[in-house]
Amino acid sequence: MDEILRALAAQQAELAGLLAGRTDADWRRLSPCQGWTVADVVLHLAQTNELAIASAEGYLGEIATEFGAGPGSGNVDDTAALMVSEQRDAPIAELHKRWQSGADTLQSVLAAGDPHERVQWVAGQLSLQTLATTRLAETWIHTGDVAEAFGVELEPTDRLRHVARLAWRTIPYAFERSGRQLHGPVAFELRGPTGDEWSFIPDAEPVTVVRGDGVELCMVAGRRADPTATGLHGEGPDVDAVLELVRTYAL
Repeated sequence: MDEILRALAAQQAELAGLLAGRTDADWRRLSPCQGWTVADVVLHLAQTNELAIASAEGYLGEIATEFGAGPGSGNVDDTAALMVSEQRDAPIAELHKRWQSGADTLQSVLAAGDPHERVQWVAGQLSLQTLATTRLAETWIHTGDVAEAFGVELEPTDRLRHVARLAWRTIPYAFERSGRQLHGPVAFELRGPTGDEWSFIPDAEPVTVVRGDGVELCMVAGRRADPTATGLHGEGPDVDAVLELVRTYAL
């Protein structure tokens, strides 16, 4: 858990660095998220960080009802868009402070909790450690969106190993939610940005193995790259389906 929290803190710091000193006009730039400005992206992160704090502290139901984002509330993307549309008129300075405060509070709350405690999240229960990893994944995805809006190219880091592992671990969930069935266990054999091997091997013999660049896998799982435009490949009956369905956030 400590390693994940350090990675989350570093990811929050990278986003904070991108936002520091920006003008209101910068915040109003369009992002790669369709219909969203940089301000909208940061608002979304502030809102979801607040939901994560509520989850960790046991009052998600109360705050999620206010946001209309509780379990079973429907399409997650539609709910996120509605949440942003209802609060997007706040002054930029106020929004910036809200995001930073929430990021700091989230870090403290997660550090104080039991990593194995099961907490409620949007699509069901998960461990506090997994919740922390989902926040790392989403913050990384949207840091990239902000960087692209600003014309900044970020160097990927090995903290993405946690994101790739999350994508691997949630494959059965992704298949279940899509109404499709795995033929058997899946393994990932990936290469990190510094050349390290990222191997995620199930206890049982895998019938499908996905290989390639770990950053590309994270981009595909974050819905920021089409798998056919990457070098990801593998063997087994579920390679194409895994690359189609893999993701790092709630369906």
